[in-house]
Order: sequence, then C-alpha cells, then structure tokens
Amino acid sequence: MNKHIDSLTGLPSRKALENFLEDNIKKDNPVALALIDVDHFMEINHELGSDTGDKVLQTLAELFREAVPSQAFRVSGDEFAVALPGATLEQAFLKMEALRVKIEQSQERFGLEDHRDVTITVGVAQYPRDAKNEQSLNRAASAALMTAKEIGRNQVALAPNEEMIMKSCYYPSSAVRKLKTLAEQLNKKESFLLREALNDLLRKYDQN
Repeated sequence: MNKHIDSLTGLPSRKALENFLEDNIKKDNPVALALIDVDHFMEINHELGSDTGDKVLQTLAELFREAVPSQAFRVSGDEFAVALPGATLEQAFLKMEALRVKIEQSQERFGLEDHRDVTITVGVAQYPRDAKNEQSLNRAASAALMTAKEIGRNQVALAPNEEMIMKSCYYPSSAVRKLKTLAEQLNKKESFLLREALNDLLRKYDQN
C-alpha cells in the first residue's frame, strides 16, 4: 500500500502534496496551489452521521478526479488541495471556479437525505507570483481561503495581497488612499470593497 495515499478517498495525501510542490519549486517550475474546504462539513457530519460525512468526502474525491486528474490531494479531514503545475494565477482561478460550479451542479451525486447542498470554498495562490517556497505558497493559499470564507463561502478567492484589478488599471493615488482609509474604518479588506463595488457595477449595467 502506498503510504502517501489517503485510505478513505484514494487521493494522494498531504505528504504527497508537499513532495509535489517542493519538487516543482526546486526546479523553478511555476505551480499554482488551491486549498479547498467543504462548506459546513461539521454540521453534515454531526447532523447526518459520520457515514454520510465519509460518503460526501468520497463523492467529492470522485468529482475532483474527474475535473483535475492526478492533481487533487486530501490534506486532512474536510480539507483538500489541487496543485496545477505550469498554471498562471488567472488560469488556476478559472480552473477552480469551474470546479466549484461542477460541485454546485452535482448535488444528486451526494444524495443527502435532507437535500442540503454540498459546496466548496477555495483559496488560490501561485509560485513564484505569491511565494518563494513551498511554505509561503501554503500560507498565501491559506490566506486566500480565509478571504473566501469571510466573503461568504461557496466561492474562489485569491491571496489578499493580489489585486488583479488594481494592477491592471490606473487609479489616482488619492483614490487608493481613500480606499485604504475606508477599508480600515469598516474593518474590511480592500479587495472585499473592490469586489463589492464591481458586483454593484455589474448589477447596474447587466441587461441579461
């Protein structure tokens, strides 16, 4: 038996993920890391039983294998990861958003008796854009995951220091300072306020 294979899901384990990331980073190969939490899994486990919880994890593993073959790992408990060698941050984000939607649209595969939905929350970071080694890549992806949870779960987020819109657009320094001040006053992240403003803009002009 391969000691780096998780017995419940059949996915490679945390150690296999660590080895994979270390190997790619040692060779200076770009690699994206997505950390994944199952939303409200403790409630499923407590209210529907551990057997049902195990079935949810096994079904998720099947869906991960279908979407990202050979690149999904079970880190621990209800925590999974996906490693995407050669992927840019943008490519990784889109891949994980497609995975999130796939899970959301596959509720019949879980067959929960109370028909509750099973969803995932994902944080994405990329080497060398967000980190210089395996440990800092994990920290950046973990920070991204926390951001996604703060926003409301069932979504994908990037590391908090990665402002893709801010880096691709021009903003007067006075506007950036006002954004920082507002974020501090509201005790929210600047990226959260930007995302909120973008959503308002899309709702205002979306004719579909």
